[in-house]
Amino acid sequence: VQLQASGGGLVQAGDSLRLSCVGSGRMFRSWPVAWFRQAPGQEREFVAATNWKMSQIFYADSVKGRFTISRDNDRNTVYLQMNNLRPEDTAVYYCAADTIGFWKPDTAQEYDYWGQGTQVTVSS
Repeated sequence: VQLQASGGGLVQAGDSLRLSCVGSGRMFRSWPVAWFRQAPGQEREFVAATNWKMSQIFYADSVKGRFTISRDNDRNTVYLQMNNLRPEDTAVYYCAADTIGFWKPDTAQEYDYWGQGTQVTVSS
């Protein structure tokens, strides 16, 4: 299984970006998927997560109202729409899929497959 994250870039505060995470294999569309991020010198932190049919969606408090997670299972793709970006959103963003058992959306250790990360830099 491979996850490919893309869509990062250098933007100004207040701008928007949309990240994409494409998963390989048909099973990807049945797994919960999350976005995490890691800033330099910081621990990896939870951003957003969705189950396979988007009936359960979770966000970190820091991104609620600004970020939206969605997925297109026909395309094996999960998106993270990021609006009104702030300098503190600067980080490498990773997508991750949980394939086994009880799902804890905001717990990185629960996820089995990870993408390579995409850099998001927000200037003030």
